[in-house]
Amino acid sequence: MGPREAGCWARKETAAVAGTVRTVFRQPGPERDTVVQSLKAAGAAIAAWALAGWWLKAPMALLAPWTALALVDATVYRSLRAGLQQLAVILLGALTAAAALALTRGDTLGAMALALPPLVLAGTYRRLGAQGVYGATTALFVITATSASAVEIGHRLLETCIGAVIGIAVNAFVLPPAHLRNAGDRLLRLPRDTARLLRGIAGGLRGDWPVEQALDWHEEARRTEESLERVREARRGGEESSRLNPGLRLRRGRPPQPPLALDARWAAVTDHLRAVTRTLATLAQGDNPLRSPGGGFFADWARLAEALAVLCEREYEALARREPTAPYCLEARPVPEEARAAYEALDASFHALSGTGAVPAGELLAETRQLLRALVSDVPEEVGH
Repeated sequence: MGPREAGCWARKETAAVAGTVRTVFRQPGPERDTVVQSLKAAGAAIAAWALAGWWLKAPMALLAPWTALALVDATVYRSLRAGLQQLAVILLGALTAAAALALTRGDTLGAMALALPPLVLAGTYRRLGAQGVYGATTALFVITATSASAVEIGHRLLETCIGAVIGIAVNAFVLPPAHLRNAGDRLLRLPRDTARLLRGIAGGLRGDWPVEQALDWHEEARRTEESLERVREARRGGEESSRLNPGLRLRRGRPPQPPLALDARWAAVTDHLRAVTRTLATLAQGDNPLRSPGGGFFADWARLAEALAVLCEREYEALARREPTAPYCLEARPVPEEARAAYEALDASFHALSGTGAVPAGELLAETRQLLRALVSDVPEEVGH
């Protein structure tokens, strides 16, 4: 990566971080939830250290904040599950380390050679999840402490239990995470980002668009597909966050989840948008054997893209205005007159083409027509075929 690419990457990352920070302060959503969970994890670790290290003077008090930090998870259910897994793994690690020290008569290197290979292998067991690594690290703590008495092992378990109890309690009773609204929050971004991308492409096609810009459009289209996958993940997380969550009893009502039909609609939109940007990126390549359809065709396509962007913006506004407890509506929407006129102009431009330029133009016309079909529910025959 050269200096120019590095500078471009740094600007994009800085803009993305700044946008995330603004979103945290402007509206509730996944960004704010992440900040809350981070602060809760830090607070749980501090509380665990205060109890184990400052008040109880535990010999290895760092296990308590370490455990508390790890157990403030995305959902209360995950915290409880991870806590039980971690206690089992730490007990296994402590007992294995004690046995290794006894067999090697206190030799640190020999005890590590005996204890670590089976513990690292056991840590890969899928049912232990991310907690599997703690068996080997606990064994390292016990072995390097040069004491494997029952009292020392008991201390390790007590310190772990303190951290586990504090971490789970903080996650369950201090703003307990309930991701029931996250699917809707993430779905809101799809029409917004799609409209922004369509307007960007429309503006770029009216001038000179180098291959780097076309590749950027294709990358943005790929990111909209990632956003759709995050909607699905949030839907699954919302279902999980309702399990064993005392905070849900304090809420007056659970926000409704977006219907799966909306996922299907935006899956089609993102799929056709990615195909459009792939065709544009191919046309921008210097060694492309196909001829460009020409500026007239792209001007008509840009006009249609802006009409599609308006449809996305209207969808965004409708989702943003919806009350959190209101159900989602999937209404039949006719093709707006401006979109119909733009499509007819583009179709006429395509039929006026000949030679190799008609091949990419046909691909763009077909994918854009399907994109229009995905954004509206009532598509007349002359647009749908």
